[in-house]
Amino acid sequence: MKIAVIAPSALPARRANAIQTVRMAQAFARLGHEVLLVAYSPYPTVSPLTSSGQSPRPPQSFPLGRGGKPSPLRQAQGNAPTPLAAGEGEMPSPPLLGSKEDEWEVLAEEYGLEVRFEVQWLRARGWARRYDFALQAVWQARRWGAERIFTRLPQSATAASLLGIPTIFEAHDLPRHGAAHLFRLFLLGRGARRVVAISQVLAQDLVKAFPRLSRFPSAFLTVAPDGVDLRPYTPPLSPAEARQRLRKYGWELPGGFIAGYTGHLYRGRGAEWMVALAAALPQVHFLIVGGETEQCQQLERQFKERQLSNYTLTGLVRPQRVSLFQMASDVLLMPYQAQVAASSGGDIARYLSPMKLFEYLAAARPILASDLPVFREVLNAENALLLPIQELAAWESALRGLMEEPERWRGLGEAARHTAEQYSWESRAARILSS
Repeated sequence: MKIAVIAPSALPARRANAIQTVRMAQAFARLGHEVLLVAYSPYPTVSPLTSSGQSPRPPQSFPLGRGGKPSPLRQAQGNAPTPLAAGEGEMPSPPLLGSKEDEWEVLAEEYGLEVRFEVQWLRARGWARRYDFALQAVWQARRWGAERIFTRLPQSATAASLLGIPTIFEAHDLPRHGAAHLFRLFLLGRGARRVVAISQVLAQDLVKAFPRLSRFPSAFLTVAPDGVDLRPYTPPLSPAEARQRLRKYGWELPGGFIAGYTGHLYRGRGAEWMVALAAALPQVHFLIVGGETEQCQQLERQFKERQLSNYTLTGLVRPQRVSLFQMASDVLLMPYQAQVAASSGGDIARYLSPMKLFEYLAAARPILASDLPVFREVLNAENALLLPIQELAAWESALRGLMEEPERWRGLGEAARHTAEQYSWESRAARILSS
């Protein structure tokens, strides 16, 4: 099948929606489908689609460790900074692209891709609110001969459905305001084939908010949480082995017990919680991987205000390197709060299905997670410790127990890995495409 995947954000990028879109494109390709990934470039000088049908190209790409100099320092290990590996942290001006091979390499090196698929970039003007990109992307997918369009961009999903192109729309939040109007139009279109909800509670709320969904066959609304690429975690490495591999990339982590967190540091992800835990447990080293420059600077100020040194802030790293940081940790943290902000703002705590959850499971480490109802769709007492959101003492006690009695909790990591094997990107893609 020819599947056109329309990205909701610029590529390359290290935001979760960008990574998730690329992973789904790769999963469709691994299943043997012919895939076209259409995205808009983060660079403003991309040419619009030409009349000859030639794929437009972004004029620049990330260096991605191609022998360039290391990026400016953006991490701190307490008071002893460690140099960044090339291609990590801030990303300097990239070179020009010159061929289709270059276009593929931009994504393949950034995301660790193996199975090739076609990539095309289009221009998106800020004032157009992505409608220009959405319409161009649908037009290009139709011209390419797409038999399915897969997207979480409501503008593209609606346009494709109204044009009668078979379309799968993936919902990560309840459509509101203008997005709700677009969703209703999507359901009215001849091309609407499936709605994918990332959690059971989101699926239930969609049916309540949009009664028309009940008129479709039961399989039309499918629940599919996010997934994980198991390859970087196979076989799982011990913390010592993972730390040794990270040394090859210029990352020197301390010995001893490490509590890890990977992902962005938006409001509600628990950054302040980790500072409080670091103050209460000086014998635990807190490894925090991710976060934009401003977020990392704010968090570092909080550590320094308490005169703490038992932490490492890396800033953004390549997605393909994240698994090593997770396996370098002895325990992995998800201290989400009652309200959780996405990159675009808003509160997604009711519906979230973070990729880090499934990556943590694959890393075969004990997981300490906030006891949010949506997490209970995947986590339970056998594969994680679900802790009260606002009880710091409970988190402190759990960390002490894991540090002092690791053998007692080893089964958590083993059960976590077993759970992860049910959530590969390929199995998710196959389920979404099933009739």
